[in-house]
Amino acid sequence: MVSTDRLLAFAVMSLIVIVIPGPSVLFVIGRALAHGRRTAMASVLGNFLGSYLLVMAVALGLGSLFERSLPLFLAVKLAGAAYLVYLGVVAFRHRGDMATAGVAGTGTPAPRGDLRTVADGLTVGVTNPKGIVYFAAVLPQFVEPSAGHLPGQMLLLGLIPIGIGLITDTCWGLTASAARAWLGRSDRRLSLLGGAGGLAMIGLGVTVAAGGRTD
Repeated sequence: MVSTDRLLAFAVMSLIVIVIPGPSVLFVIGRALAHGRRTAMASVLGNFLGSYLLVMAVALGLGSLFERSLPLFLAVKLAGAAYLVYLGVVAFRHRGDMATAGVAGTGTPAPRGDLRTVADGLTVGVTNPKGIVYFAAVLPQFVEPSAGHLPGQMLLLGLIPIGIGLITDTCWGLTASAARAWLGRSDRRLSLLGGAGGLAMIGLGVTVAAGGRTD
């Protein structure tokens, strides 16, 4: 299987890439500000599952399609961007509901339900342009052809960046949720925070749509 040296090298590279906040981090922060800790943590779980679906796709050979087909890449990217904008609009429209949903920042019920929230995170994770490019272009470079079982090597290697991402996204989500609890001690401020979280997701969707690969 994969040698220790390659595992460590891939872990270091993954950490460097993940330290730079991408769509998943900003998505979790936006969800934390708009809905609180429970929704943020469900979003983190969904992101984790969506990211591993990308790893599985690359391991099965679908990753090369994204490298070769710009239309396919753009279609997935724009679908993810549109979904982010949709979630942001929903959060912004219902920002006033945050003030009456419960105690600020201490487990406000997720307005879309836990399973639906996990599904939201999964959708964002699997359409994350940063993840698509990283897993399709970088992951295959760290397998050892002489060791055989290439799909198994990719599935193992893929656990490293998404594991690191799970930890860092959880920290971002908890931090943003704590800030929401501290700032949201009045109904007005809580409503403003919900609106800010919605606007952050809308802005993220626009940024995702406008950025990334163009050739």
